[in-house]
Amino acid sequence: MPTKFFYIWNYLEWGGAQTYFFGLMKEARKYGEVLVIMPTGSHSQLLNFLDNLEIPYQFFDAHTDLKPALNLKRKFQRHWNKLKCEYILYRYLTKFDFKNSIVHIELAPWQSMTFLGWLCTKTKVFTTVHNSILPIPRFRYLLWKAKFSVLSSFKDFHIFTANQDAKDSLRKLVSDEYFERITVVPAYINPVEVEETLTTPINRAEIREKYLLPSDRFLVFCVGQFIDRKGRWLFLEAAQKLLIDNDEMAFVWISNSKPNHADLEKAKTYNLGEKFIFITSDQIGDEHIELFKLLRIADIFALPSYLEGLPISLLEAMALGIPCISTNINGIPEAVKHLETGYLIEAGNAETLVEAIKTLKDDKALREKLAKNGREFVLANFNEKIVAKIALEKYFEAFIVKE
Repeated sequence: MPTKFFYIWNYLEWGGAQTYFFGLMKEARKYGEVLVIMPTGSHSQLLNFLDNLEIPYQFFDAHTDLKPALNLKRKFQRHWNKLKCEYILYRYLTKFDFKNSIVHIELAPWQSMTFLGWLCTKTKVFTTVHNSILPIPRFRYLLWKAKFSVLSSFKDFHIFTANQDAKDSLRKLVSDEYFERITVVPAYINPVEVEETLTTPINRAEIREKYLLPSDRFLVFCVGQFIDRKGRWLFLEAAQKLLIDNDEMAFVWISNSKPNHADLEKAKTYNLGEKFIFITSDQIGDEHIELFKLLRIADIFALPSYLEGLPISLLEAMALGIPCISTNINGIPEAVKHLETGYLIEAGNAETLVEAIKTLKDDKALREKLAKNGREFVLANFNEKIVAKIALEKYFEAFIVKE
């Protein structure tokens, strides 16, 4: 049985993937030592979360460049950076004794075959695919399929997916036998934190004042990185359209990082003024429950993503009893059932988002129905303790699989 659990990622940006790891770490430490390995320069708030969980961590001196590569030069630079980062991580990991260990690492099999193959010669390796793989050109498809074939030949290489849609997207890249071995370990929420939040009285006026939120407006929230695939400009476009006839509304975006100057300047072009409030996680604090307290004053949660797995922020909003709007893509419909547990819209259409927000704003009974059903569905199907046990069972099975 495993007595050591390593959780590793090689990039500075953080969010859902790390939150996903938190629950697994908490369950794993019941059975052995847990250690996080991540790049030097990781965000202080992430470190504070780990400190609060009493999870030890170490750093290696490199990180992968995740910024867009819009030309050939940038593509080459990013690829070289990835190779350099993996080499430095390889050198760092050689100092560890991986006997009786599990390594759960955030590396894509189609991008890091060599590194993952080496790691499989040392220990039991798990990786999680969070998002569905998009259609790719024929040559790349054949290359990726070959890489998966190599990795799947290692008995100690295991794949989790964070939703069924992500698993289904791998079907054409792996053998039927290996596909059956892929385990869906879904994104999840912490029901204890949720219940603690909901049973603790809050002062809504104080919360609005703290975050400079207008006291008399209907609030539409979104939580996520302020990036294109989350539908940030669609969110602002819908806000702009809605405020023409609904001046009593305001829109709030919460992110774990500050937008750059160019993004802030573009946001200003929507002329939302004080009716759009951007809040960073640094303003909220190091306790996750503080975010939940802030979310409790939301009237609606709207996440108009173009590409997603199954966002933890969406699940948390549903668990808190907030009526939710999101897009009919990837893993989202696994939680949001249209007009049952939430409101589904098509991606990329601001008018459908406008209509969804207007419908919910004007229909209190529907808001209450979606809030109640969404909360019950998430608590029943995306419970941290239940999901973490699925992962731990697979960790243990890796040690008893026959040759």
